[in-house]
Parts: sequence; structure tokens; C-alpha cells
Amino acid sequence: MKTKIGIIICNRYHTCAGGKCFRAMQNREGAFSIYKKDDELELVGYTNCGGCPGGNIEYSPEEMIKNGVEVIHLATGLVVGYPPCNNISHFKKFIVERYNIKVVIGTHPIPQKYYDVHTKLGTWNSTKWQEFINPTIANEKIRLDYN
Repeated sequence: MKTKIGIIICNRYHTCAGGKCFRAMQNREGAFSIYKKDDELELVGYTNCGGCPGGNIEYSPEEMIKNGVEVIHLATGLVVGYPPCNNISHFKKFIVERYNIKVVIGTHPIPQKYYDVHTKLGTWNSTKWQEFINPTIANEKIRLDYN
């Protein structure tokens, strides 16, 4: 089975080359662990949110879908940056409602350095944030590999 993937990153990381996301996709780590190892994943869309409050969220999923995207991942940078994206739940809800497509929060595993600081700050103590980070939490060894 082949699944076509689109990734939307946080604009503050707009110069990111995507290495961690692509590695996680290839290795089925982080949020990509939901896919079977023998399933083919094809990246057919990669863009940023357009900057706060996320203007590109309104239009980029449509272009991705025209290119065959079946699942959109909102990149891990949206949950690990400081502050984490306040609009991420709105982004997911909008994309699902407007475009009727599956949206996954997260791409690569959370790097340990971000895990440590957000744990100290209590950033992710709410049920909502626990749900958001769960697909990318991994274990300490994997988080260290993504530092």
C-alpha cells in the first residue's frame, strides 16, 4: 500500500530542510510509527504554515490534495518550539472539516533537549498537549538520536 503524505511546518522553521521529518518517515519513528514498515510512504507536499496565525493553512492543503496527498502531518516543530503553536488544534480541526482529510499532529520524535525544557516548564501538562505529543514522545534513546 502507498500513502501520499503532506507536511506542514511552523513558519519560524521555514528554512528547515526537513531532515528529521524525512528520516522519521523513512524509519517509521515518531508520528510515522502509525504506518507499517512495508507500506510505501511518498512525500508529495511540504510547506510552512505561513506564519502566525497560520494563513497558509487555509490554502496549502488544497494544493497538496490536488497532488494526491492522503494524510497531512503537522510537524513536530509546532509542538516543540517555544511557545508551542497556540493554533495547532484549530489547524487540525479546520483542515479536517474543510478538506475531509486525515491530519496527524507530529512528524519526527521530540528531540531530548526540547523534551527536557518543556518538562521543566510544564508546557505539556494538560490533557490536550499530552494528546498532541503522544505520537512523537518516543523513548529517551530515540529522543537523543533526534537532538
